Amino acid sequence: MTLKRDLNPMPPEVRAALEERGLSAAYEARPPFQRNDYLGWIRRARKPETRQKRLDQMLDELEDGDIYMKMRWDPRS
Repeated sequence: MTLKRDLNPMPPEVRAALEERGLSAAYEARPPFQRNDYLGWIRRARKPETRQKRLDQMLDELEDGDIYMKMRWDPRS
């Protein structure tokens, strides 16, 4: 699958947070558009506390496994 939007780079702090919580595999298992959307959404936060809140949400959703941007997501589809 190719993305129509520009690819958002993985910031080091996001990679570190994924590794720290053991969620790298869960992140990689998500479709490319979800991974890219998460990174862009986190990157666009203007305040550090908003950026952290968004990162925490992404990590929690990856841990849950069937949530994407606060919506139910079926990993089999």
